[in-house]
Amino acid sequence: MASKEAMTNRERFHAIVNFQPVDRLPVVEWASWWDQTVRRWEGEGLPTGLDRYALCDFFGLDVWWQDWVQTLRRDAPQPVSHGSGIMASEADYARIKPYLFPMDAYGPVNVEAWQAAAVHQQRGSRVLWFSVDGFFWFARRLLGIERHLYAFYDQPELLHRINSDLADWMLRVVDRICAVTTPDFMTFAEDMSYNNGPMLSEELFDTFMLPYYRRIIPALLERGIVPIVDSDGDITRAAPWFERAGLRGILPLERQAGVDLDVLRRNHPRMVWVGAYDKMVMNKGETAIEAEFERLLPVARRGGVIVSCDHQTPPGVSLDAYRAYLRQFRAFAVRGGTRS
Repeated sequence: MASKEAMTNRERFHAIVNFQPVDRLPVVEWASWWDQTVRRWEGEGLPTGLDRYALCDFFGLDVWWQDWVQTLRRDAPQPVSHGSGIMASEADYARIKPYLFPMDAYGPVNVEAWQAAAVHQQRGSRVLWFSVDGFFWFARRLLGIERHLYAFYDQPELLHRINSDLADWMLRVVDRICAVTTPDFMTFAEDMSYNNGPMLSEELFDTFMLPYYRRIIPALLERGIVPIVDSDGDITRAAPWFERAGLRGILPLERQAGVDLDVLRRNHPRMVWVGAYDKMVMNKGETAIEAEFERLLPVARRGGVIVSCDHQTPPGVSLDAYRAYLRQFRAFAVRGGTRS
């Protein structure tokens, strides 16, 4: 049985990721809400003008404070359309590199914001984390979707150069943040899977991504920062790749892509899983909402699992439906604190 003594938000997070007993599971939104969802709720009585963390407080959620550290300066070239990229060649990369990997006068770490967040962290009321573009995501962002996939075969030296520079920059970011406080966890943003699995082979992962993860992850672990991958879609086939790389966990485990939390937990018993709650049931009534929590309860009780919406709450969910979701979430969190 879990300890009945009340834990802080931060104590609860660290207990779960270390497979230790908790008083209850977190009631958390790992991502902010869609702006369309918030606009709908404002039309249904939600106070207007609340930011992400004020919304967490309004709904009585456990708060995870996030800083997505930007890899491009604010004045960097912009793609002409979504997914088109901003470069195509080694020469282009040399031309745009002054706009990449900002430090100092151009950021990217807001020291004052981290200092303010650290006060809440020290009290245990907030879990702090940062995100960075990962070794699949960032090159795709620069090259565009199609060119990026061809580059694994046509421009391998360029991909290695990009990821080596990215790794160097990440280490500086970690040092900068840790000079203020030690984050509780971080995420590499990758989004390298859709509903049919990963968009590259294990061989390409090992060649173009694994060496750079292995440069960064030891620096995170030695500071006590939990490294997690953020990848949409079906990450089942890629999960062992990430585990070999030293990643401790994966989110958001999208149910619509066929991700099965129980299978992942069984195959990777020491990894941490965040998400997994099927957002598509949230507008189907309280009975369906409760049933989805019941589906996840047995695996959540085994530790290492933080259940949350498997992405962002869609705008088809009314404010009343969301409140019903939170009622069931709180009941689930208490029941999930009992280990099996």
